[in-house]
Amino acid sequence: MSPYGDDKLKVFSGNANKDLANEICSYIGVEPGSIEVGRFSNGEIKVIINENVRGSDVFVVQPTSSPVNDNLMELLIIIDALRRASASRITAVIPFYGYARQDRKTRGREPITAKLVANLLESAGADRVLTMDLHAGQIQGFFDIPVDHLTAVPLLADYFKEQAIENVVVVSPDAGGIARARDMAARLGAPVAFIDKRRPEPNVAEVMHIVGQVSGRNVILLDDMIDTGGSIVEAAKALREEGAASVMACATHPVFSGRAPENIPHAELKQLVVTNTIPIAESMKSVVEVISVAPLFGDAIVRIHEGRSVSAMFR
Repeated sequence: MSPYGDDKLKVFSGNANKDLANEICSYIGVEPGSIEVGRFSNGEIKVIINENVRGSDVFVVQPTSSPVNDNLMELLIIIDALRRASASRITAVIPFYGYARQDRKTRGREPITAKLVANLLESAGADRVLTMDLHAGQIQGFFDIPVDHLTAVPLLADYFKEQAIENVVVVSPDAGGIARARDMAARLGAPVAFIDKRRPEPNVAEVMHIVGQVSGRNVILLDDMIDTGGSIVEAAKALREEGAASVMACATHPVFSGRAPENIPHAELKQLVVTNTIPIAESMKSVVEVISVAPLFGDAIVRIHEGRSVSAMFR
């Protein structure tokens, strides 16, 4: 029985990040839901819910990280199984929302995959979504169901506060992340700068200008995700050329795909701090400091279950 007075709060997970799901369950004091997520011989996903969920308030923890298509289909099929088992409400807890980078048409004949995934989640039977640091905030508007959007910025800011670093400047690696950088800067009492860059092609970044004062300062580069690491390498190089005393970096989502294990050491970062929204590959564990988001998600799940404000967590 849940410590919150009933047994209707249930938390299930697919295979994408079981460690995080178990940590969330431990934090809020519930047993992980009994579920089997396997494969048929031809590779199709097989889901069996092994306990009664009729009338329950169910949360499904599943980041849509690599392998993206498998993890997304697992999430959709789990939601469908729960809906057909008469769960009262199903919340898709998506610590990392994949397919978010195509959130608008930038040229002719492009898809808007962030909207497509929103449609799929609603069609599968999700009643609401709980996620963290979307690549673009407007993705919340792609849903016709409630979306609770958490941010890891307070956790990351608290980490750097404990380091007692002097003469800090928070830098956004692009203009789109300025609001996030301002939030962290306000929490640290530091100024803000940003990098004006362009992307000639996906996963390739070219630094054009640095807007703001970084010379002689200890830089904290803040981004929503680190993918191949190419942007971090170019940004760190440009900041050092501009006279930065040191360069640290932090991000919510450690995607670390492609040549990330080779690229990131070339950034020569003093520190690299990420969260555990996505499982971290063994090859990267020695070069990152990991902060858990389980308490944030745990508190949000309890607040949603009890009908209390989620936004109050960040006031």
